Amino acid sequence: MKAALTIAGSDSGGGAGIQADLKTFEAHEVFGTSVLTAVTAQNTVGVQKVMAVPEDMVAAQLASILSDFHVSGAKTGMLFDAPIIEVVASALRERTFPLVVDPVMVATSGDRLLQVSAIQAMVETLFPLATVITPNLHEAALLADMKVANKTDMQRAAEKIADLAPQAWILVKGGHLDEEGGTDLLYHAGESEWLRTEFVPTHNTHGTGCTLSAAIAARLALGVRVPTAVAGAKNYLTGALKNAWHGLGHGRGSLRHHYYHNPKLYS
Repeated sequence: MKAALTIAGSDSGGGAGIQADLKTFEAHEVFGTSVLTAVTAQNTVGVQKVMAVPEDMVAAQLASILSDFHVSGAKTGMLFDAPIIEVVASALRERTFPLVVDPVMVATSGDRLLQVSAIQAMVETLFPLATVITPNLHEAALLADMKVANKTDMQRAAEKIADLAPQAWILVKGGHLDEEGGTDLLYHAGESEWLRTEFVPTHNTHGTGCTLSAAIAARLALGVRVPTAVAGAKNYLTGALKNAWHGLGHGRGSLRHHYYHNPKLYS
């Protein structure tokens, strides 16, 4: 049994954050461990309040997990501020397991989940440790300091982010950039691959970014190579969207993370 670690914020609505990550790990038959960085009052409509966990408590959680479990893969999500980022980077600096960094900055609802002053800390301390970095279009624009409005922009943004983390694979998530949807760019060491999956017309999309990065981390923990892990994670996400729960809340509902259970059959 492989173990994976998520370092992220809590979503009281259960569809994103730590909750989505643990569900995704379980669906991949990977044991999920967690370090909580922030607590949110959140539902399908939006984020009403955020409270960071004190950095000494974040450090204590990390020490507890890493001293006991053999972690085979990890991901970061919402980290909120620079002190928390520095604590996380310090704890992971000597670790050799693959790390997926989901640079969570702003929720789909528009609520800010990372302080502006923390972006530089993330780039300087966490990006050098990353195996995969998974910005959406908005995050890619902030990190690359440019507008990202088309595929040409995605390519250029990926190149600029790669300059910040030359060892990492950069997955720029295209979202609804084109009518067909589902087009992401995977970039590494000067090579680009466009990944397209079926576009699923649903408003039940709460937690898609968290779910995708957790699925990549779970697959890396299982020993899958990065390009295969990313492609398989995208297919898993498509299935979770197709089978999304209906009638939950008044906003963007949750995916169905446990729609499928056998990781050996994931493409």
